[in-house]
Amino acid sequence: MRKNLYTILVSATILLFGFIVVFAKKPEKNVTGLKERTGSIALNAEWLDTKKAIEGLLAAINANPENYKAKLNLAQAYIQEARVTGDHGYYDNAALSLLDDVIANEPKNFDALCCKATVLLSQHHFADGLAVAQQALPLNPNSAFIYGLMCDSYVELGNYPEAVKMSDKMISIRPDIRSYSRISYLREIHGDLPGAIVACKLAVSAGYPGLEQSEWTRMILAHLYENTGHLDSAELQYRTALQERPDYAFAIAGLGRIEKAKGNYKEAIALLEKAQGMIIEYSFTDELTDLYKLNNEKDKAEASAKSVVEMLSPMSNADESSSAHGHYADKELAYAYLKMNDTENALKHAMLEYERRPENIDVCETVAWVNYKKGDFATANRMITKALRTNCQNASLLCHAGLIRIKAGEKEKGMELIKKGLGNDPFMADIELKNEASRYLVNS
Repeated sequence: MRKNLYTILVSATILLFGFIVVFAKKPEKNVTGLKERTGSIALNAEWLDTKKAIEGLLAAINANPENYKAKLNLAQAYIQEARVTGDHGYYDNAALSLLDDVIANEPKNFDALCCKATVLLSQHHFADGLAVAQQALPLNPNSAFIYGLMCDSYVELGNYPEAVKMSDKMISIRPDIRSYSRISYLREIHGDLPGAIVACKLAVSAGYPGLEQSEWTRMILAHLYENTGHLDSAELQYRTALQERPDYAFAIAGLGRIEKAKGNYKEAIALLEKAQGMIIEYSFTDELTDLYKLNNEKDKAEASAKSVVEMLSPMSNADESSSAHGHYADKELAYAYLKMNDTENALKHAMLEYERRPENIDVCETVAWVNYKKGDFATANRMITKALRTNCQNASLLCHAGLIRIKAGEKEKGMELIKKGLGNDPFMADIELKNEASRYLVNS
């Protein structure tokens, strides 16, 4: 009897201890699953390979939640899937959750830190992205990739001298599609448009035709041709991209911009609407807002403008100190609100972006233009001076600057800037801005 009682007590103790262990153990986070693609991007062999690989990684993690190599690989796959589908809201957070788990257990995992910095930069958390990249740098100071991340961070934060240093370091280690692309952008920022095109052509030639990264780089080259008035060269690049990567949404949208420049608004709308239906990308809807307006479709233009704000607003409200980062989109929202003639909200979002990165020339241009629209020409003039400091020759920037200078009482300087801007790009995509600027030349 005593033996049986002892056995029962021991068994009960073991069971109780087991329950304590089970309940005390930190529950495993549920790993975010893969979304099915829809439309034409679900019809190619690449999707079948991607789906098979991701399902294998999910199975490996399910079998062993401490398989951090599988979690890192899954995070990398999700980063790429976000690029292909445009669903950054879903995949960026999924990747961050996986990467935070890896880094918590392997704090010196260089690849995981680089991936986390990549996601943070994608979400426009540039200061955070730089901090993570700087944390990774000592772990592998001979990696070209880490210098690319730091270059991107410094560009977006407006520290252009440091960005140049990082790009020089990157290309000295590994001249490839990524390093040539960064050289191209820095040349563009500093006003060397021919040099930017040369570097971007090198980037395209260094990529493997048909890969998403390669054709995205081709889009940059095409856009450079657009921004310098070479529509035939731009169109050739868009059509080449569609040969190498059929149904590539950004190339279809690019052809839409070519039709817009030619004045073929109905054809442009059809192409942009097609691209809009393929992936999640606010810029397609934003471009359609302008096209509907140009085509005298007022109701559609208003609905499209509201849709842009709805697309961007949820991405802009996250607290940077929070672990659940959202995508900052305040600069884009500022312009979206201007299209709705809501200058108060435009200024609110422009200033939110300016508080994060006051030295970035694009952000300074945004603040300047919003103030111009509000009639505060003194503030606009001060901010556009900051935006011009790298000698960027972008036509929209120069026309913005010219109009602001004129309203601030510097007519001669303003006219010179407008002439230069329209000379750089006679087919400027922002037709409303082009018309407003052109009126000063006609009346001079």
